[in-house]
Amino acid sequence: MPSNAEPRSATHYVAPIEETPLQAVDQVDETEKTRSTWTDAWDSMRVRPTFWISSVLILLVLVVAVFPGLFTHVDPRAANLDFSDEGARPGHPLGYNRQGYDVYARVIWGARSSVIVGLVATILVSLVGIIIGALAGFYGGWLDTIVSRIGDIFFSIPTILGAIVIMSVIPARNAITVALVLAAFAWPQIARIMRGAVLSAKQSDYVTASAALGVSRFTTLVRHVIPNAIAPVIVIATVSLGSFIVAEATLSFLGIGLPPSALSWGLDIGTAQTSIRTNPSTIFWPSAALSITVLAFLLLGDVVRDALDPKARARR
Repeated sequence: MPSNAEPRSATHYVAPIEETPLQAVDQVDETEKTRSTWTDAWDSMRVRPTFWISSVLILLVLVVAVFPGLFTHVDPRAANLDFSDEGARPGHPLGYNRQGYDVYARVIWGARSSVIVGLVATILVSLVGIIIGALAGFYGGWLDTIVSRIGDIFFSIPTILGAIVIMSVIPARNAITVALVLAAFAWPQIARIMRGAVLSAKQSDYVTASAALGVSRFTTLVRHVIPNAIAPVIVIATVSLGSFIVAEATLSFLGIGLPPSALSWGLDIGTAQTSIRTNPSTIFWPSAALSITVLAFLLLGDVVRDALDPKARARR
């Protein structure tokens, strides 16, 4: 029997305007937050075990460096030759080195020098690299040419080799001096990365819009370009911090870093060379502390790089 009824899919009902609540018309969910690059990066990092493991290790090293007295009450500079190369005993879990120093106390207190050098050098390199790289990339011209040529000169000198040459002629050495010398040779890497990021960012629409609105170029650079181009610098800075800690240990090991009276993992490793066969634990513990600290920063840098790289997030 034929039916005159329209198909179900073709039936539409439009409610009269008086039946439609005003709140339901063009309603916008104002509670939804705009997602940014940093929000996406945090969501990517917090689900990775590597991020939490490296963060806990780094936090532990920082706490030890700032509050070493919480972990040991033994004077790391108090030597007692009666206990030379003696093994573990109550209150001295890692024993003594050949000079009669408590190994555990020196490992704990040695973290401070390494962290100071790493942090100061990283902050200096980041500030100098960001400023110089951003100015060169955004303004270009003769400024970009000069910065690029100076950077090429420093790139031709390995950081550790340049630091060895300079530190060997400096009479008064301390953690800040070591950090300044390392930063003097390491800034071109950050500057070059920042320059490339700025060159890419300044082609964006918001830069053109700012110019059309009459905003000064310097204001655009500081407020818009740098915040959007700084992500790769953060990645390199995280990895560089671990590299600076290794560099300080290397210089101290060679005897041209921190003075012998200082407390440093590199100094303890160098001192333990003479007893590596008779008491290898004296070189193992400062080496282990150095390796774990550097590994933690490298792992964190790897996680941050993946989180801030949209292509890496898409692959996962």
